[in-house]
Amino acid sequence: MPSLKEVRNKIVSTRNMQKITKAMKVVSAAKLRKAQQRIVQMRPYAHKLQEMLSHLSGSSEGSDAAKFFDNRPVNRVLVVAITSDSGLAGSFNGSILKDSVLLIKKTYAEQYNAKNVDVLAVGKKSAAFFKKNNYKVIQEHTTLFKNLNYDAASEIASFMVDQFLTKNYDAVDIIYNRFKNAAVYIPTTERFLPVPVIVEDHNTTATSQGSNQKHYSPDYIFEPSQEEILSRLIVQSLKTSFFRALLESNTAEHGARMTAMDKASENAEELLNKYKLAYNKARQATITKEILEIVGGAAALAG
Repeated sequence: MPSLKEVRNKIVSTRNMQKITKAMKVVSAAKLRKAQQRIVQMRPYAHKLQEMLSHLSGSSEGSDAAKFFDNRPVNRVLVVAITSDSGLAGSFNGSILKDSVLLIKKTYAEQYNAKNVDVLAVGKKSAAFFKKNNYKVIQEHTTLFKNLNYDAASEIASFMVDQFLTKNYDAVDIIYNRFKNAAVYIPTTERFLPVPVIVEDHNTTATSQGSNQKHYSPDYIFEPSQEEILSRLIVQSLKTSFFRALLESNTAEHGARMTAMDKASENAEELLNKYKLAYNKARQATITKEILEIVGGAAALAG
């Protein structure tokens, strides 16, 4: 049985650790509220922009904009893995790194064996992991989330677009955690380039009530010209889409850390109760031993 001093030291250290986890939970909750407001405001704009782009993709043939939709044979791949800069967030980073490795070694196994898969690491955890495991990291952004803004995201997105248009890479995939709520995030893999195309169904389909429902593409009016608008819209949409992925990951990170610190605080409370019980038992055993010694000594003197 541990001594009273050992148990007392464990109680003190656990209580101090609990104070830290509770403080980190409060900080993460405050950051989560701010980040959640940003992603809620960004989503409708980003989704509408992507929807418009997908609807207009069919009219890009023969124009300069068609190069963004070029589904050429995939020989070289760029994987963009977005993690956090710090840990203590449960499985937040581990899930992204695991999915990234599966994507590289299974989906792009042929390209990986030919050493044609490169990594663009966003976040210190991503950069450290891929460099440690001897992946080719062409860029690493390890301080991006200290001051996450559109300009920084736009610069990285422009780099990826240039790499695709110059045919250094035939596909660019992004892996990040999509925020759902404070306790849930969803590891997500998205094709960044070539731009995904939504195939519209122009046929009339029957509903369960027997009525007809038509699916059609919106009829847009272009000013100044369709080609010029489409070219600008594609670049803007790609930059916005990447910025949204960064916001999603950042928001999910704060939620994951808040949840992890809350669980850590609960575990610390359980440990404290366990140590307090052990301390009381050890103290009781010490008192009993002292009483026995006193009684024994008194009996010896009386004899």
